[in-house]
Amino acid sequence: MKIWISEPAYAYDAKTLLHALYKGQEILVDMVKESSDWSIDCRDDFLLVESPWGSREVRWNEEGSCFYRSFSGDRKKREKFAFKHLVYNLYLEGGGAPLPWGVLTGIRPTKIVLEHLREGSLDTLGEVLARNYRISPEKIRLLEEIAAAEQEVLQGGEPEDMSVYVGIPFCPTRCLYCSFTAYPMAKNRHLARPYVDALVREVGETRELWSGKAGKRIRSLYIGGGTPTALDEEDLEHLLEKLSALLPWEGLEEITVEAGRPDTITREKLEILRKYGIHRISINPQTMNQKTLDRIGREHTVRDVEETFRMAREMGFDRINMDLILGLSGEGLEEVRHTFREVEKLAPDNLTVHTLAVKRASRLKEEEDLQEFPGEDKVAAMVEIAREAAREMGLAPYYMYRQKNMVGSHENIGYARPGTACVYNVVVMEEVQTVLAYGAGAITKVVHPRENRIERIENVKNLEQYLERIQEMIDRKMEYFL
Repeated sequence: MKIWISEPAYAYDAKTLLHALYKGQEILVDMVKESSDWSIDCRDDFLLVESPWGSREVRWNEEGSCFYRSFSGDRKKREKFAFKHLVYNLYLEGGGAPLPWGVLTGIRPTKIVLEHLREGSLDTLGEVLARNYRISPEKIRLLEEIAAAEQEVLQGGEPEDMSVYVGIPFCPTRCLYCSFTAYPMAKNRHLARPYVDALVREVGETRELWSGKAGKRIRSLYIGGGTPTALDEEDLEHLLEKLSALLPWEGLEEITVEAGRPDTITREKLEILRKYGIHRISINPQTMNQKTLDRIGREHTVRDVEETFRMAREMGFDRINMDLILGLSGEGLEEVRHTFREVEKLAPDNLTVHTLAVKRASRLKEEEDLQEFPGEDKVAAMVEIAREAAREMGLAPYYMYRQKNMVGSHENIGYARPGTACVYNVVVMEEVQTVLAYGAGAITKVVHPRENRIERIENVKNLEQYLERIQEMIDRKMEYFL
């Protein structure tokens, strides 16, 4: 599809909305600069915004016929709403099916809810979400439930609090759908200890950002990746020993280690995590169907998941998360039901249910034409199966986010038993507190709540570049804050 557009402010809204409406199609954007360019009009062009004589206008080409519709608003935000509604209405008039999220294209829907609750009341929330965003009643109820759960978590902290993210960019293998900064351990084992040492140096040389005069409280620590437990026992203990000496370990409300792949977890590694008081871990199968695990490059078995989970439980871990993905190639409703039956036997404390997103940097994107993805109706049914299964396990939704190019245009939801919601997940998703991020590819987000502004400090993604330029990564943080 081709979008011709003369107003740059609308380019992102137009592209993201059309991506949601017409999944799988490439959306190309060209800018109209001169009035004479409007002669292209309605030949092969899909959308035109803003006519050269001042009015806001959409020109819609459908089977050779050109439709002209105008839109307006008394403020820029209202005008954008009018634009999105117009495009959505034209899509529906052309026979398109309503989207569960309507014209909402942002990845953090609950931010809208929390902002509304700060300004208004819950009584009018449903009406606002339906009118402004065309969200379905089911999704509105979900948003209201999650916003209430997030408020409860956020009330335990202050705007000036911080959280810390530590990234370990190693994995045993790269999964088909993965787009994260992750290096196969077999080829990069020699870099593991130098990386841990560089990471510890980055944390240590920026300590004054939270200690001493800064007087900041670090509320939560999340050690993610990659797969942190891809490190061997010696390097894992070395990392935790150094971090525990640098960070206010005893005062941390929550420490998570994303163990992730069961083929990286040993009893010795779990003993190290227990030794350093890790509160929460993840053991992530993604699916409990062996054929799918083999297809997506997870070099472990369903039995590995079960045995590792039970071992962790027996060793005293009482906050275990499991990640699952809906919409994987080759899976139907019965495979999803089977996954949840098997997960229910293990009784995790947290469950993070993702809807598959085909990401540009993944191998899945390269092989997309070879995959057999379930249709939108099936994915919607899978989402409902997951919701019912989570409730039967006593888990309630507590945070949510969306991604581009998600199968079925749904969402990712975190579920938790009462009292076990992950603080870091809520804080990072709602962007209400600063997150200091360390490691290759990590992005520090500095939140200015009074100004409603967020600034980013990025570390280089490349592993070897990170090792070579570690002083530059340290200087970036220190120069910004001090």
